[in-house]
Amino acid sequence: MLPAYIHTVSCLLAAYLIASFARKFSKDVYHRSPPYPPGPRPRIFLGNMFDFPKSKVPQTYLAWGKKYQMEGPILHASSFGKHFVILNRFSDAEELLERRAKIYSDRTQLPIFKLMGWASLTGLLPYGNEWRMHRKLYQKHFRSEAIPDYHPLLLAKVRDLLRGLLITPERFGDHSMMFAASIPMETMYGYNVKSLEDPLVQAAHTSINLATTLLLQGSTLINIFPILAYLPTWFPGAGSLKMAKTVQDLTSTSEHSLFHFAKERTDQGHHARSFVARSLSQNKGSDAAIEDEAAVRDTASAAFSAASDTTNSLLGTFFYLMAKHPEVQERAQKELDAVVGTSRLPHFDDRPSLPYIEAIFREVFRFQPPAPIGMSHAVMEDDVYKGYFIPKGSDVISNIWAMAHDEDVYPNPMDFKPERFFDEAGNLNDDERVLAFGFGRRVCAGRYLASSIMWITMASVLACFKLEESKDEFGNEIEINDDFDESGLMIHKAPFKCAFVPRSPAVIQLMNE
Repeated sequence: MLPAYIHTVSCLLAAYLIASFARKFSKDVYHRSPPYPPGPRPRIFLGNMFDFPKSKVPQTYLAWGKKYQMEGPILHASSFGKHFVILNRFSDAEELLERRAKIYSDRTQLPIFKLMGWASLTGLLPYGNEWRMHRKLYQKHFRSEAIPDYHPLLLAKVRDLLRGLLITPERFGDHSMMFAASIPMETMYGYNVKSLEDPLVQAAHTSINLATTLLLQGSTLINIFPILAYLPTWFPGAGSLKMAKTVQDLTSTSEHSLFHFAKERTDQGHHARSFVARSLSQNKGSDAAIEDEAAVRDTASAAFSAASDTTNSLLGTFFYLMAKHPEVQERAQKELDAVVGTSRLPHFDDRPSLPYIEAIFREVFRFQPPAPIGMSHAVMEDDVYKGYFIPKGSDVISNIWAMAHDEDVYPNPMDFKPERFFDEAGNLNDDERVLAFGFGRRVCAGRYLASSIMWITMASVLACFKLEESKDEFGNEIEINDDFDESGLMIHKAPFKCAFVPRSPAVIQLMNE
């Protein structure tokens, strides 16, 4: 006989499955006109549960589009009665997620959010008053007009990155991770990271890596059968529960330590320009101080989680693309020498005068978006689009990678060509939107800061170094690995080797000053 606890769990799971299916089926059979968008054929009970890809997700959705979109412009799949709508084209995302943002701005509340301790992070909050409070905080401190306040800090961090690449260029991956962690920790908390071995950096890095795996569509049955969240972590097959508990513990450790570090320094009267310090100082003594403090804590944690991994992903892609395309480097460096000269390093004020650097910035984001699949938007009301029914509660998924590789918009999309962002007259075209920042009311609140970080980093690295293939002990060039790790929500460049060669003795002096 089965042990009592297994029998109990099995019965509860079966009851939940039958009830869920009956509820969903009763809705669907009476609402079959207009039809759902086309997509893979669902199985009875299961829907498309086993069709959702675990890797190469954007490419798989694009392949679905080529197979099924002959019947319509968007895609549909389901899993145990839950509906998913997949958008491979920018025009569809623009219409639904922006023009109809009033009903396309919610988030499905997955059980895994709470298990990871991430339920109160801004990007995962449902559309409502708490989310609005978070966005108000972001807009106050990270609107475009506020970003120059962060320029001195960003320049200092870029200089640290450059010196690291100068002294130990073979460790460029570590320098990238250090840079990606140090900027959000200092901008959000005023915490100066000294080493990658810092326990707070390690905790944050591990929790983010695990979380992005758990958030991948179809990665855990807990989101389909919430009752599984009540299983003990030692139960066979409870790997997701163990991972979620680890994320919760690590997130709590890093979030608690960083927030209280910033709060104590603020209470002690230390002058600080971090997000937490500014927010707490402005809210001090208000009637809603406790509620505001919780919002500040959660928005700071959300910003760090989003910024660090994204920055690291983009830097790895940028280094790889520059090493693979010396002709792009050469043109960029000629522009830098002509505009900036060789007696100083680039500054933010140079951006309007460096159109080719701007084109590189756009093309890096297009070529390999750090998060190729956007966080899904939940539909708050039944809707009809292009003759297809989109039921309330559906998750609408934007395939950002497919949009950035649309052959009708970007000919030869697999080629890295910054020149595609110039018009026939040789001026930058108006294609300045970064799809990776998302859509509508859920667009990345830190996009102006992120844009500044990546632009000044790209310009500074190109001003200082020539990136090229490394050589082995016999002087033979080592071929650069072209692979990317696409196992989670975030894409990262697989490990590769390249050399960072200082462009001149003068630039070495500039980096050392």
